[in-house]
Amino acid sequence: MVTPTPREVLLFTLEGQRYALPMEDVRELIRAVRLTPLPRAPVVVEGLLDLRGELLPVLDMRRRFRLPARPLSSSDHLVVAQAGARRVALRVDRAEGLLALEPGSLDSTPRELPGVGYVAGALKLPDGLVLLHDLRTFLSEAEALELEEALAREGVSR
Repeated sequence: MVTPTPREVLLFTLEGQRYALPMEDVRELIRAVRLTPLPRAPVVVEGLLDLRGELLPVLDMRRRFRLPARPLSSSDHLVVAQAGARRVALRVDRAEGLLALEPGSLDSTPRELPGVGYVAGALKLPDGLVLLHDLRTFLSEAEALELEEALAREGVSR
């Protein structure tokens, strides 16, 4: 499946490094709040967020990117986004804002590198490269199945 080239991206930071998500996937930004643990979820799931009555799994971006763990801070942001058929939240250090992409600014070469299946490409910006992530492939098939089973045990539906 070919992912369409985004026209706008949301830039965010983790440990001082910038990353991006296609705006087509982003639903909203909220300040971090206390999360509820989700027993037997994949290690990449940090917990559950109760967003106006909807329970969303929160994906641990630090663990996925092999960054040092850090306790949840009130200055963190949660990016509510669509990851395939499921809405999720991603904990990031800071959401920086939207960026309109210029034609030719996305290089899809990183998508073909081993071990980075969730990277849709690299944005060539004047101040450096920013990896663009594809949430449809962020979880492995095994992690997605493990998450669905953990959510089902807690009575959480799509």
